[in-house]
Amino acid sequence: MTNQAEGPAEAHLSRRLTLGDAVIIGLGSMIGAGIFASFAPAAGAAGAGILVGLLVAGCVAFCNATSSAQLAAQYPTSGGTYVYGRERLGPWPGFFAGWSFVIGKTASSAAMAITFATYAVGGPWAKPVAILAVIALTIVNTLGITRTAMLTRVLVAISLFALTVAVIIGFTHTSASASQPGTTVTLYGTLQSAGFLFFAFAGYARVATLGEEVVNPRRTIPRAITTALTITLIVYALVAISALHALGPAGLASAPAPLRAVADSTGVAWPGVVIRIGAATAALGALLAMIAGIGRTTLAMARNRDLPVWLSAVHPRFKVPHRAELALGLIVCILIAVTDLRSAIGFSSFGVLLYYFVANASAWTQERRDRRYPRFLAVAGAIGCVVLVATLPWTSIVAGIAVLIVGVAYRAARLWFAARG
Repeated sequence: MTNQAEGPAEAHLSRRLTLGDAVIIGLGSMIGAGIFASFAPAAGAAGAGILVGLLVAGCVAFCNATSSAQLAAQYPTSGGTYVYGRERLGPWPGFFAGWSFVIGKTASSAAMAITFATYAVGGPWAKPVAILAVIALTIVNTLGITRTAMLTRVLVAISLFALTVAVIIGFTHTSASASQPGTTVTLYGTLQSAGFLFFAFAGYARVATLGEEVVNPRRTIPRAITTALTITLIVYALVAISALHALGPAGLASAPAPLRAVADSTGVAWPGVVIRIGAATAALGALLAMIAGIGRTTLAMARNRDLPVWLSAVHPRFKVPHRAELALGLIVCILIAVTDLRSAIGFSSFGVLLYYFVANASAWTQERRDRRYPRFLAVAGAIGCVVLVATLPWTSIVAGIAVLIVGVAYRAARLWFAARG
């Protein structure tokens, strides 16, 4: 087993999160992220096959979740698969996982901030408001993890209410687009839609990355991950079926804000307002939890000097990795200024799927006494991750490979200089 860096960087986080807190943070990371950001590109890729794509994404997510859960129970510390990869496979696979997670979820954070601002204000003020949202939530995270869990509860409740309204309207109304044919259903298109929709399920990893702050982690983390994922699967299935009923595959693919289009099918104004508020709060909830999760992975990487060691500082009062979170907030603000929502989703899925590939490979190596689920689930999860990555848009794949090369070059250079000096 690898040793963490010694000295001041070894300051530990406080175990304050209960099972309910952990489930809520997982829900806050998932509920809304896919519904408000990835349903349209997924429907564009698969047409009516989007429901099959959702099922495939959910199955891959379940396999990944079981691997993450049993690894988190064995290694209840901050860092998620970055730590698991180092412990089970070695430093390089661990770094590969950590870097993939950080780059993927940083892009995802920018996407969620843009989604929030688009629904909240739209127009030319969207990006400035998105940047202000990142600044505000970064400050919330630096004030302590219990405040993060508390605020996430409020955001998840508002989001679920809005989604309930959307589901009821979707099942009771139809628009003119419902009868129009959508994209021809193909195997490749269906798998690509699963890759887009996987972006929506990846939030359960946030619970694992908070392993150093969860009470009784060996019991709490596996239960929190599987509970949050199950609830999310049910919610997504209901929303997808109702949206297809209301808009049809063509309408769902062409709508910039699909659930708002569902609300507009009533011809009444108030449902659209509810959906708009729900979308904004869902994006805020996902963004809040993402900042917390990425900050903990950055903390773990900095402890092992895979990122600058000054990022490993833990605030003496609030017990959070404040430098890592502040640095992350700055990078996300820069990304908001230069990126758009659609491209961020594909790039995020690329990084996160590779992250889970390492998680599944790590789980496969666990001894029988540490495994809580059948070994074949880790194999199925790893294969699923590779297949979904291969079907993402080529621009996302090329951009992802380029950034991975940058990370590998950084670590190789650091090791080279360390060996010489």
